[in-house]
Amino acid sequence: MSPIRRPSRRAVTRWLVGTASVALYAVLVPIHATLYAVAVPLAFLIGAGVCIAPALAFRWPRTAVAVFAIAAWTLPLAALADDGLIWPWPWSVPAMLAFALFVLVVAMLRGWRFGLAAMLLVYLGSLAVPLVRPGAADPAAVEVDLIVAGSIAAAALLIGSLLAARRRLNTALTREREHAAVEQSRRELAEERTRIARELHDVVAHSMSLIQVQASTARYRVDGLSAGAIEEFDSIGSSARAALGEMRRILSILRTDDHTAELAPQRGIDDIPALAESTRRAGARVDLAYEVEGDVSSAAQIAAYRIVQESLSNALRHAPDSAISVSVTTDAESVEILVRNAAREASGGGGAGHGIRGMIERAELLGGELTAGADDDGWRVSARIPRHFDPALTEGAR
Repeated sequence: MSPIRRPSRRAVTRWLVGTASVALYAVLVPIHATLYAVAVPLAFLIGAGVCIAPALAFRWPRTAVAVFAIAAWTLPLAALADDGLIWPWPWSVPAMLAFALFVLVVAMLRGWRFGLAAMLLVYLGSLAVPLVRPGAADPAAVEVDLIVAGSIAAAALLIGSLLAARRRLNTALTREREHAAVEQSRRELAEERTRIARELHDVVAHSMSLIQVQASTARYRVDGLSAGAIEEFDSIGSSARAALGEMRRILSILRTDDHTAELAPQRGIDDIPALAESTRRAGARVDLAYEVEGDVSSAAQIAAYRIVQESLSNALRHAPDSAISVSVTTDAESVEILVRNAAREASGGGGAGHGIRGMIERAELLGGELTAGADDDGWRVSARIPRHFDPALTEGAR
């Protein structure tokens, strides 16, 4: 069951103003038709102009000012009663309330300057009405009526201006809260990155250092090691040193708040033969076909190395006894990579792991493509990476 959405403040305000306008219209028309002897069609028409203007101000404030001013000036002139009216004139009570509502809405929506201009325009026009119809009512009563109407409108202007200031303050506070939330999320992200970096440094890097030291000093600490065992320990130490280098690179990325690119050199396509040799020393059967000629961008080199590295790692992890064939070749436009082994399960769960997903993302970010899956001969990873990265390729793909 979806949660009930609360209406916005603007929608609630519109509803309240609309309700008040309808109520005023229902009162204003009969009063002016009976007490002021305004023709019924004119009472309906002019009353609609007076009462609809506050609602119009939400979307068309200038039009609302023009409509209200014309209606407010015309309404007292349309009175057909004999001179010497005993009722409030030129502002009747419902017209006075509609004037206050109109000024309140305009000031609240557009600020005190616009509200003051609208109020003065309407009010100064109403001052001319007694000059057009002198003697329509007692001059003292007319003066009191104008003072009361002006006072009520001024109070409405003040209230509307205060509401407008409060709305601006709420908007500013909301903006500041959003900004604070963004900054808080950034701080939390930085703290999380720092925590991860600290854990990697204190736990993983420390353990790798111990492995490297133990492997490098094994020939001196253990008597009677064969040449093959010494070579194996040297290989372990070399792999541990390489892993420590990679760990330092990862730590530098995690501790860089602005995510700037690292400056340390990374493994490239020329390091793939050494990678295959280190995998052979680990006991795997690796057949490498390496034919790379010409210039290859650094981004493509790093991606090619990481794809081969991940493919070999998957094969060793999930099918350690299978033979692995690696082919790295180049043509005029791209680098072609093909890694195969005989075991179907070498994907590590049907290709759902993070490693294969990461390889696919590396290739696609450079405008290339990568597929991984089982075929008739076993497991196959095939990738094509452009020699030189063209940002237009990935932008067009998006």
